[in-house]
Amino acid sequence: MHIVKTLYTAHQLLLRLLNLLQAPAALVARLYVAQVFLLSGLTKLRDWDTTLFLFQEEYHVPLLPPAVAAVTGTFGETVLPVLLVLGVGGRVPALGLSVVNVMAVLSLTDIAPLALQQHVLWGVLLMVLALYGSGAWAVDAWLNWDRRLSKLLR
Repeated sequence: MHIVKTLYTAHQLLLRLLNLLQAPAALVARLYVAQVFLLSGLTKLRDWDTTLFLFQEEYHVPLLPPAVAAVTGTFGETVLPVLLVLGVGGRVPALGLSVVNVMAVLSLTDIAPLALQQHVLWGVLLMVLALYGSGAWAVDAWLNWDRRLSKLLR
């Protein structure tokens, strides 16, 4: 019986430790993914003529004209990462960047296996953030916006 109690205590300790690591892990995931998309967006803004050329000739975004795809993609890559890092808007920035990520993969006719693997990693991290939220180290959590919004909607 003593071994069962010891294992249970160790299990409880491990769970508490993992729970303590949730907020910093979510922040690290948000920072990692956000920097990838933000740097890409800033590159597009630095040379808009090249960005438009790439969207006309290289990237083939489904359903959108090249100029519209360039504007919406660049907007998504510059605004959504900031919201994601701050933890503002809950799961919406993660979902929005997921769309940007999928569109980036679909718009390239020839994507290198390593690049595809990176997009999959970013997609998984974004889906985890979309499913579980930004964590306790986020503006939304600090301001209790979820609770305030639910009170307003009652």
